[in-house]
Amino acid sequence: MLKLFLLCTLAVLSRADIGEEDDVLVLKKSNFEEALKAHPNILVEFYAPWCGHCKALVPEYAKAASMLKAEGSEIRLAKVDATEEADLAQEYGVRGYPTIKFFKGGDKESPKEYSGVYTNQNRRTVNFRRRGNCCSLPAAGRQADDIVNWLKKRTGPAASTLGEVAEAESMIADNEVAVIGFFKDVESEGAKAFLNAAEAIDDVPFGITSNDAVYSKFEVSKDGVVLFKKFDEGRNTFDGELSKTDLLAFIKANQLPLVIEFTEQTAPKIFGGEIKSHILMFVPKAASDFADKMVEFKKASEGFKGKILFIFIDSEVDDNQRILEFFGLKKEECPAIRLITLEDEMTKYRPESEAITADNIVAFCTLFTEGKLKPHLMSQDIPEDWDKNPVRVLVGKNFEEVVFDPKKNVFVEFYAPWCGHCKQLDPIWTKLGEKYLDSADIVVAKMDSTANEIETVKVHSFPTLKFFPAGDEHKVVDYNGERTLEGFTKFLESGGKDGGAPAGEEGEEDDGIDVSTPLGLV
Repeated sequence: MLKLFLLCTLAVLSRADIGEEDDVLVLKKSNFEEALKAHPNILVEFYAPWCGHCKALVPEYAKAASMLKAEGSEIRLAKVDATEEADLAQEYGVRGYPTIKFFKGGDKESPKEYSGVYTNQNRRTVNFRRRGNCCSLPAAGRQADDIVNWLKKRTGPAASTLGEVAEAESMIADNEVAVIGFFKDVESEGAKAFLNAAEAIDDVPFGITSNDAVYSKFEVSKDGVVLFKKFDEGRNTFDGELSKTDLLAFIKANQLPLVIEFTEQTAPKIFGGEIKSHILMFVPKAASDFADKMVEFKKASEGFKGKILFIFIDSEVDDNQRILEFFGLKKEECPAIRLITLEDEMTKYRPESEAITADNIVAFCTLFTEGKLKPHLMSQDIPEDWDKNPVRVLVGKNFEEVVFDPKKNVFVEFYAPWCGHCKQLDPIWTKLGEKYLDSADIVVAKMDSTANEIETVKVHSFPTLKFFPAGDEHKVVDYNGERTLEGFTKFLESGGKDGGAPAGEEGEEDDGIDVSTPLGLV
């Protein structure tokens, strides 16, 4: 009996044992619930040891944990190796790395997603400058201070109480954008809606006041909400129904300048917003006519507020060259205008006139909002020797003719010249082409997807491998097997069945080689 008691005691102790690494709790399925009970407010990172994004986050995540611990905060940071604790990761819907969730008040059922860091899940709207074969995290959200501030907002008051004019003035002076709610009764329904909106926005400070002197100082005569900013109009007064939904729409529509420069700092705001249609002006800031171009661009933006986000990109900055490449532009072709939509699938548009005037830009945007523009698809010219090598070279102009040949089974690699995974695959793909060089019905091909686009085929990662079987131009099979000569051979010999992705699913994405973010490449 004593032996059984000791064994049970040891088992309980083992489950509850929670290790630490650099002030970050190390959690497993066996001690997860105990950790939530012991630490009601806990931020948990689900990571993979091999994930580059996770590795980049390690020092700042540990620093944030140490900062909170030094302050005596009850908030703790923790991590879970999702590759080892697959069941736990699946329970919380982990589909990319890192995934970070905040468990508040010991509630294990409905954690809040940490919105300040780049993950595989959100990279289709937030990652765009590439270095080698990895992607850098956006500057905003990845620093220890960002993590700590986000957590404090989640656990503290959503809006600071402003009891004096000096407190309100300080909040406005210290921040690029600040939102203040003026409510004589802070328990009113309008005030509650304001506080609910404040809880939902992480990157803007909120204040609330019922002080007559503050009302008078800012010339507010009745209850309401005012957004103060250091650009454009300087302030915006909300004039709609005081509901969380309408307040959020108002804040998101006014918290960014009419024209915003694309940088690492602004990227999260640009891509985290509700406006998914972006018009881009690529222009060298050092150019003598830069100011004139900005005047025209800003003038055009006024009529599309809340519909299209106007962004300018310095075409001379080295880190922006990948963005120019994404749009098929070269520095010497700038200034230039392009428009892109960031819905489930990205679509790019190019104006007919290259002249940057307010009238031209307004006309271009009007056609877009009316649904009258055709997408702009890039294509290189067809190389003279495109079919002279074992691996056929495809471009936009010959893609359909080759791929949809009713007598051919065509296996295509969609690649990027700078992609490390593509470079590793290249000798294997060449051998595969040589193997089927004399085949009557199998064609092995490749296409540079940074310079060529196909309306019917969307590429979300590099390399992407797709099989187009003969006789059915509507069927496409994504390859999801081993990237070996043997794996590819089995796939082709089985007619695209052995190694093909299940119906309706895409092939596997390699961490760090996602290409579906245009202005995401941050």
